[in-house]
Amino acid sequence: MNSPLSSEHDDPSTRALRAYGWNDFFQNGFTDHGAVGLVPARIARVDRGQVTAITGDGPTRAASGTYALCTGDWVALNPGDQPEIAALLPRRTAVVRSSASRTSEAQLLAANVDTVAIVVSLAAAPDPGRIERLAALAWESGALPVLVLTKADSVADGSGAQLADEAAALVPGVEVLLTSSITGLGMDRLRDVLTGTVVLLGASGAGKSTLGNALLGADRLATGRVRARDGKGRHTTVHRELLPIPGGGVLIDTPGLRAVGLHDSESGLQQVFAEIDELAERCRFSDCGHDNEPGCAVLAAIADGALPERRLASYRKLQRENAWAAARSDARMRAEREAHRRSISRSLRATYGFRGRQR
Repeated sequence: MNSPLSSEHDDPSTRALRAYGWNDFFQNGFTDHGAVGLVPARIARVDRGQVTAITGDGPTRAASGTYALCTGDWVALNPGDQPEIAALLPRRTAVVRSSASRTSEAQLLAANVDTVAIVVSLAAAPDPGRIERLAALAWESGALPVLVLTKADSVADGSGAQLADEAAALVPGVEVLLTSSITGLGMDRLRDVLTGTVVLLGASGAGKSTLGNALLGADRLATGRVRARDGKGRHTTVHRELLPIPGGGVLIDTPGLRAVGLHDSESGLQQVFAEIDELAERCRFSDCGHDNEPGCAVLAAIADGALPERRLASYRKLQRENAWAAARSDARMRAEREAHRRSISRSLRATYGFRGRQR
């Protein structure tokens, strides 16, 4: 969580930023920039070539310059008559997925997040694989994941608790909250758990904006209806936006995620499927593939019902996807380096050719 800003840094230019998550980590990364007249700011919204940045004096529009910025970033801002981002401060955490086009490129969803709220609606049958994906993405970010099951009022009495138990088995170590914005179920606990900078992740129609409004204490975020047949909704949130939460904390609302591609999420997968890795340590062979090897503890757990076979299949699928993305990323980086090398070679040849013609 965000540590409190020490008194030695508590000056007028940063005091107002504490409500937006400013702390000693960012202050230490900003010191040199402050010495040359720049001011700290947090990115609240990103548009093409422009951003809305929160400074100690309030929001301002600024040119993003050459930086690829994301909602939640802390930056050094050159205020001036035409404000412009002069530097990007180091990120504490970052929520990253593979781009929706399924290429090897990463898409940054939110930066400097403390809590990732994985929002899943109970109005339709939850997708276990999608929950596992989002949990791996959340763990990999460095933030604390919380699974929020919404619309508990849409299921029969008593079944909500069972669904919460089933979901908890998918995300070991993650707190699972059963909530309803209509009955108020779980909303007090939600406000206690979602602290610091909070990002809401989930599909359209999952209830992210409704939860966000509950945290904000006002209808600041647009909400929309969902289809009765599958519980899916339209994108009422069309951009990422950062808003202060009354009483402390910051909220980042995001558009609904149709695709959740993993990007360099090996440690996140290990966290989500921790019980499989623990079982694998008891296999007879250290390189056991959990297929048909003798003495395989993973297969034994499946045989006696301790581990669902679906769970192992999901782990393998996500591992393959993550490895594919990593390989594509490495290949793309090699291609970029090669293109850069060729560009330098062409430039040098052109330079030498010009010098030769001058002789």
